[in-house]
Formats: sequence, structure tokens, C-alpha cells
Amino acid sequence: MERGDEILCVDNLFTGSKRNIDHLAKHPRFEFMRHDVTFPLYVEVDEIYNLACPASPVHYQYDPVQTIKTAVHGAINVLGLAKRLKCKVFQASTSEVYGDASVHPQPESYWGNVNPIGPRSCYDEGKRCAETLFFDYHRQHGLWVKVARIFNTFGPRMHPADGRVVSNFIVQALRGEPITIFGDGSQTRSFCYVDDLVSGMLRLMDTGPEVTGPVNIGNPREVTIRRLAELTTQMTGSGSDIIYRDLPQDDPRHRQPDITLAKRLVGWEPTVTLEAGLQQTIDYFKALLPKVSTNSP
Repeated sequence: MERGDEILCVDNLFTGSKRNIDHLAKHPRFEFMRHDVTFPLYVEVDEIYNLACPASPVHYQYDPVQTIKTAVHGAINVLGLAKRLKCKVFQASTSEVYGDASVHPQPESYWGNVNPIGPRSCYDEGKRCAETLFFDYHRQHGLWVKVARIFNTFGPRMHPADGRVVSNFIVQALRGEPITIFGDGSQTRSFCYVDDLVSGMLRLMDTGPEVTGPVNIGNPREVTIRRLAELTTQMTGSGSDIIYRDLPQDDPRHRQPDITLAKRLVGWEPTVTLEAGLQQTIDYFKALLPKVSTNSP
């Protein structure tokens, strides 16, 4: 909206909250529509960003059949709309298409190591199938597609019960509860602050039709989960102990994006440090926690 665009935000609010867009509700160029992407949508737009699908294991494993329907049927409906309107369409794919990667860091050329029948498969394979659909529509119908493989993203407006590691650690630390690490904490992730992610998405969408992706969008700085827990306790001033639990099935050992393509084709790389992003997120949760329930949305 800062650059003059009109925005139609479509969400079924399964994992989202209207509270997150309260500050936009009265903006003359913003409109919200409650709708489920697994059903066709008849609107007139110039560009489409498909970000629909629960991304936290807590949510996507709650109803795995609906999760894969959201990924696959949602992609079909979005692509059908883009085909009718002859407009550009963006797919928010995921680093989970790489699975428990045997290549590190992960370039876009790596095909992945994914369990097709495990408890994470509804999300991982749903996103892989969505990528297939996007490129089939591109080849068969000439659609102008953009596919970004998004790595672990965090920032303000995450739900306290989101279930992903950054929000879990911050909420536990602020409440003085034990910080729970699954596994021994040596597994690694690369965390991208939400502002950097949005910048990467917009830049990818603004490239010419020759740039389809997939393009990794993420922060290449790798950190162990144990180090993230230590950093969270330090920055919150928490006295929380760290406890360890069994690692869930198929949880990736390492996750780090190779962003060579993003730099070369999109002219993008992240600028927000992990510490700066954590501070913004901690400040958000400090203000939020006394005011809201932490029950799942």
C-alpha cells in the first residue's frame, strides 16, 4: 500500500487473526475477505500472492487432510484465477520441500529428501505438488509464475501458541517456564526476519517473466537450536532452564538456504540480524502476553 497498490486480503483465519490487520482495516486501499482457498474465488486483481497453508506442525498436523487440500486445491484455484485474469501469480513454497536434506546448504537444484508418508508429509508433499502445478501451468498455459522457497521466518504478530521454535522459546522465557528443545539442540536452522522476507517476495514478483524460480528466500546465517535457546534467555533476562525432549519423526537435522540465485536474479539478501529481529519479536510478545489467551487459534 505504501507504493499505491490496492490490497485484497483473503484468509479463512484458521491460524490467523483479524487482530493482525486491525491497523489496516480503515485504510482506503485495503479490503479483507474471509474465504477458504480450497473453494474457487471470483475477484478481479492484477497480481496474486498465494500464501495460504498452515506452516507450523502444530497446525498442519491437526488436520493433515485439510492441509494437503489447502496446498493442492488451493494452488489449483489460485492458478485457475490467474489463468482467467492473465495475471502474475506468486507461490509461497517452503524449505520443507528439501526434507531432511543430504546437501548443505540447500540450493534450488537439490531435489530433496522427503518422507512421502510421514506425519509431516501433508505439508511437505503438499507444497511440492503445488510447485509442480505452478510449473505445469507455466509450461502448458504460459502463466507468469513466481515460486519462492521460504525458509524459517519469524517476527511480530506470531501467535503465542504458534508452535514454532522462535515463538515457543520467547513465550516460555517470558513466562519463566522451562525452554523445551526437541532433540539434543545440535540441529540447525536459519531464521529470516519477516521484513526481509516481504522485501524478497516483492522483489521476486517485480522481476521479468524470465525469472520464474524457484528461488530460496531466507537468511543464510545458520544457528543451532541450543544457541537460539541461550540467546532467547539472555535477551529476555529469563531464568528459565533448558529441558530436552525426543526429536519428532522426520525433523530436519540442518536447514540453511543457498541464496546465490536470490542475489543474482532478484538483487536481494537479508539485512536484519537474528538479534535485531529477536528483539523486535520479544518486545511484541512482552506487550501481548498479558492481554490475550495463549490457546490455539
